Amino acid sequence: MRKILLVLLLGVTTIAVAQTQKELRDSLKIISQQSSMAPDSIDLRLKKASYNILLEQWEFAKNEYDYILNREPYNIAALYYRAYVNEKMGRFGFARLDYNNLLTVVPGNFEAQLGLALLNQKDRHFTEAMDGINILVESYPDSAVAYAARAGIEKERRMYDLAVYDLDKAIAIDPDNRDYKINKIDALILAGRKEEAERCLNDLVKTGTPRASLQDLYKRCKK
Repeated sequence: MRKILLVLLLGVTTIAVAQTQKELRDSLKIISQQSSMAPDSIDLRLKKASYNILLEQWEFAKNEYDYILNREPYNIAALYYRAYVNEKMGRFGFARLDYNNLLTVVPGNFEAQLGLALLNQKDRHFTEAMDGINILVESYPDSAVAYAARAGIEKERRMYDLAVYDLDKAIAIDPDNRDYKINKIDALILAGRKEEAERCLNDLVKTGTPRASLQDLYKRCKK
């Protein structure tokens, strides 16, 4: 979910997202050449960094965001993506600082709150993570992503019934999201509610999901 949200936020086209690694590298080469001819262009640097992220070139992306933020300390896009890159590089303290700075510039920003909560969970700041995700859900009660994110944290903490509840909320808001339904089934199995999980699997098959793609979940229901 986080990866999908990030791709949507990067500002690259769906065509770019669908490119192969070679095509992404070719696009990056073109953007790099354009940026070298206009080194002060923030837009080109942001675009170049977006391709660095898609190629998982974290250090190169960070260097671009460092350059931008040295000149525009409150650039919202650069703060958000540098936080993400710092997180991928294991620089959790720096990532946290970027998220907090972004929230100072744009209080209540959804992406920054979500990123900070997930970062705190990864960095084992469990109280801060749960407090943050609860605030996010309260602030955005119509967001399926917020409920699904809280469910993910609850699953990691083995709060499986709470995760099912939140995934039900997410599905009610976004009923066509297959990933939410799969995650709910996984949480049901983990909670020991296997008959209910199997019924949900059967519902997925009835609505067009190939049964073969769900075999592992069916097997877990029988164990």
